[in-house]
Amino acid sequence: MKVIASSLRKGNIVDIDDKLYVILTAENIHPGKGTPVTQLDMRRLSDGVKSSLRYKTTDQVERAHVEERSYQFLYNDAEGFHFMNMDDYQQITAHEDMVGGAAKFLQPEMSVKLQVHEGTPVSIELPQKVTLEVVETEPALLSNGVRTSVPTHIVTGTRIVVSTEDASYVERAKD
Repeated sequence: MKVIASSLRKGNIVDIDDKLYVILTAENIHPGKGTPVTQLDMRRLSDGVKSSLRYKTTDQVERAHVEERSYQFLYNDAEGFHFMNMDDYQQITAHEDMVGGAAKFLQPEMSVKLQVHEGTPVSIELPQKVTLEVVETEPALLSNGVRTSVPTHIVTGTRIVVSTEDASYVERAKD
């Protein structure tokens, strides 16, 4: 499906020269003189190579057809990360490179959104927040191995809510 370049956003999947790219950043630039342009920073899904392209804001770009569905994380092993579609119980395996930094926040039975292109997962969206236990403080070491800053009243053994976007402390868990 062709769309104008200025409508592209972070996370969209585009097809350029029969290769799929995920958009990391999309910025519309309106110079004082000249034609407005859209600057795209992208990562090729097949091998992870990053690139930048600049289009006129009215240029047509091929947006890849991807399905976004909710999946439940099951487990990971040598083959990759395994997810189950809760509607039809079909399982899908995502490669470690695709999951990337999101892996440290995945918990069994966590509900995530996967974008799937022709049966292959191409991107993952985590819930905005997760609850983890503090196993060490100053700065806090969480049960998943991530370090984050916490207020001084948080002690070892406390469960806290953490943002999956930047691993920052949100609040004390209410459980």
